[in-house]
Amino acid sequence: MIDFAGKIALITGGGVGIGRATCEAFANANATVVTIEKDAARADDLRAVLGDDHLVFNGDVTVQADVDALASMITERFGGLDVLVNNVGDFLQIVKRFEDHSDEDIERLYAVNMRQIFSVSRAMIPLIRKRGAGGSIVSVSSIEGFRGIPFNCVYSTFKTGLTGFTKSLALDLASEGIRVNLIAPETTDTPQVAISQYIKPEYKDSIKQWIPLGRFGTPEDMAGAILFLASPLAAWMTGAALNIDGGALAAAGWYRSAEGKWTNVPVIPTDGLIF
Repeated sequence: MIDFAGKIALITGGGVGIGRATCEAFANANATVVTIEKDAARADDLRAVLGDDHLVFNGDVTVQADVDALASMITERFGGLDVLVNNVGDFLQIVKRFEDHSDEDIERLYAVNMRQIFSVSRAMIPLIRKRGAGGSIVSVSSIEGFRGIPFNCVYSTFKTGLTGFTKSLALDLASEGIRVNLIAPETTDTPQVAISQYIKPEYKDSIKQWIPLGRFGTPEDMAGAILFLASPLAAWMTGAALNIDGGALAAAGWYRSAEGKWTNVPVIPTDGLIF
């Protein structure tokens, strides 16, 4: 149903997790995939999987010189860009009270979760414009941009800000037929946040009590949503945020008991991500 034949799609951080699944999803939908991945081994592995028709660049989106080099490579090889997926983002294991954040903590979180999205988008919009109307930008945010999260004030602020950036950039580019949207995932089981490793074996069956749809997200769940937003199926969507969260945000603190009843009181022993 979704065919990106003849389209060029850039996915940042394509070597693992959501980025890797998204690269593979676009390739399977006949797009030519471009990605930037800072881990050389992951880049090599993805290059071997995708093949020579695609471009895997070993670089870091937080380094402006790498972003500029990638933009030049895309221009020289493909002449333009149809889809940009701003996938990179990370809480960097910085979990502390706001007043305990150092200037370095704040700068690191800003660089990974917002500044690089500014610099990548700024560099790639002219390349999308070259292809004419129909281009698409999709950013990967987080459910933490739509609810509070303890001891992650700075990270949450940047994710919340990404929603404002998406809505406003959508207006800037609407007259050119370039759409801008985002997805906001609940915790997704990836090597970056391997949530399954935090759950003790005796509590595995209790996941259905925490997430209304009964499981944590997978990279493929997020890749499917990104593919949809970038496709003609979402041709009249711009400035939108899709919560890909198994119903977690809708539940808003409600849980299922072991008997299948709804309750707003936690019903299982404390386990998982502990802040």
